[in-house]
Amino acid sequence: MSKGCQTQGPLSELEKSIDVIIDVFHQYSRREGDKDTLTRKELKLLIEKQLVNYLKHVKNQVSIDQIFKDLDTNKDEQLSFGEVMLLIIRVTVATHEHLHFCEDRLHHQQHPQQQQHPQQHQQHQHNH
Repeated sequence: MSKGCQTQGPLSELEKSIDVIIDVFHQYSRREGDKDTLTRKELKLLIEKQLVNYLKHVKNQVSIDQIFKDLDTNKDEQLSFGEVMLLIIRVTVATHEHLHFCEDRLHHQQHPQQQQHPQQHQQHQHNH
């Protein structure tokens, strides 16, 4: 057996999430063309089925063609896993910021007289 190919113990939540990202990528990459890259059609389907809610939080949504062109850093007209991860990173960061925006707005609505000081914001707990 190849070293490193077997799981050493129970997966953490983050490790499970990484596995899910890889599995979802392959669900779409295997549909047409190269089995380990996404075509425009596969990317469109992945976005429509897997990112429909979180992409609502991204401002200035652009066309699938523009997203594809932006992600295709080596300009080979297909998206590798690494190139698709750029989209996952951007959506994850934007969603994180959106959640903080919603939390801050809710806090402000509940306590309108309290002014947040920069120190309080830095100590903000992540209660997602």
